[in-house]
Amino acid sequence: MARINENFQKLKAGYLFPEIARRVNAYTEAEPEKAKRLIRCGIGDVTEPVPVAAREAMKKAVDELGERGSFRGYGPEQGYPFLREAIAENAYGDLDIHPDDIFVSDGSKCDSGNILDIFGPGNKIAVTDPVYPVYVDTNVMAGNTGEANDAGEYEGLVYLKCTPENGFVPAIPEEKVDLIYLCYPNNPTGTSATREQLEAWVAYAKKCDAILFYDAAYEAFIQDPSVPRSIYEIEGAKDCAIEFRSFSKNGGFTGVRCAFTVIPDTVVGTTASGESVPLKQLWGRRHSTKFNGASYPVQRGAEAIYSEAGKAEVAELVKHYMGNAKLLKKACEALNLKVWGGENAPYVWVGCPEGVDSWGMFQKMLEEAQVVVTPGAGFGAAGEGFFRISAFNSRENVEEVCERLKALI
Repeated sequence: MARINENFQKLKAGYLFPEIARRVNAYTEAEPEKAKRLIRCGIGDVTEPVPVAAREAMKKAVDELGERGSFRGYGPEQGYPFLREAIAENAYGDLDIHPDDIFVSDGSKCDSGNILDIFGPGNKIAVTDPVYPVYVDTNVMAGNTGEANDAGEYEGLVYLKCTPENGFVPAIPEEKVDLIYLCYPNNPTGTSATREQLEAWVAYAKKCDAILFYDAAYEAFIQDPSVPRSIYEIEGAKDCAIEFRSFSKNGGFTGVRCAFTVIPDTVVGTTASGESVPLKQLWGRRHSTKFNGASYPVQRGAEAIYSEAGKAEVAELVKHYMGNAKLLKKACEALNLKVWGGENAPYVWVGCPEGVDSWGMFQKMLEEAQVVVTPGAGFGAAGEGFFRISAFNSRENVEEVCERLKALI
């Protein structure tokens, strides 16, 4: 009999978003007429069309594949040079990030889980709480944790509490950890980290020989010019940080799939005997062994995001979604609810009304307003008492959600 990976048995519930889908489907079956009014502000999926510049580039690339002279088969696993060069020039400018530091993939969700392949057992791992569930669940699957307690916290992980008191940016841990997940602008809370806060994290990582996993998937939504868009804006980060970025939200590529991971030469890990090994070397081997690269048309579409026309269209997408966030934030504040986020990220993080927990708020919004939100408890123990509203939607839908909130609370 084939043996399973029993670490999967430690996962206490379904992944958050399939669980939301299950509950929404159950409601739809029970209340088909009311369900016709559903507005989904739960999962952070984009709603607006992919930029014309990217679409035209993908169409042209598909036509190239229809001609023997311009046909392309397997591409370079790390990504085509034309895209890696465009990323280095446009996303990192004078930050001294080179095309060879960049690994193109089909999603940063995948990358943030797959990165564990290049790290061995015994690392002490820290995650923020609340947290993007992928960071925790992939560590559980990899065998890096023990069992979960009643609060859903897994033995072996260090939970960095993010609260209103610390602005949802955790304090530096007193203990030494080896791998640290940071996501700013943050999913789910929509908050951002200041330059000084990130400087403290880089200093800690260098002092402890730790590695920062920095998820910058939402950097395009930063409105405050003082907020860093990349961890590499912080001096010393190229010695201790791996950055994940995605075209999903800024370019509307959630269904197209394209992202990239950045690992400078100077980020290293050690063997059991103390030998230093560049992590870029290991990730390159993992990438080329387990991945055949994002498709050629998709990479041409991603390249076009950095054209002048593409940049202008992305700016309009960002303006649209952040306009939605402003409306949602204002509507919640008008109801005397405590609200965070929505200023440098397309998520609004809202405190539940007194006496209502986060899954209770999810059900209340679903059943009474026909609006799907995300319960904070799904992001970890510290998310209890909050819910997240996504600004990824049409303006018409967001305005309707604001009206339904008034009638609900």
